[in-house]
Amino acid sequence: MKPPVEHVKISSKGKEVLIKIKRRTGLEHWNEICRVALCHSLACPTPIKKQEKSGESSIDMDWKTFAGSYQKELLALIVIKAEKDGVNASEKENFSEYFKAHLERGIFSLQNIRCLQDLLRNSV
Repeated sequence: MKPPVEHVKISSKGKEVLIKIKRRTGLEHWNEICRVALCHSLACPTPIKKQEKSGESSIDMDWKTFAGSYQKELLALIVIKAEKDGVNASEKENFSEYFKAHLERGIFSLQNIRCLQDLLRNSV
């Protein structure tokens, strides 16, 4: 199965949160924080809400950079959660929007992280 997107693009509001998380935790790479954010959202039992359209920021990475060596695992997690939520992963547009909504929700769920320890505590 193909990834939900070729390029991962973060909203401008999401970028602001990521900048705070980077500064507070000392993590250097967007993709690391975004992976944790995605997993945090996928673990949440409440259904994902449709995301409001907002301007995209300058944070744009290809799927391989985003997922790193966890491409298969992340894709499997997204597909399993999508099926559980009644989203057809074979419908490219819906699956793409579903992924983006989870990523953004995950980013915003981590916005109050104060240090790396908080990030680790909140991601399990």
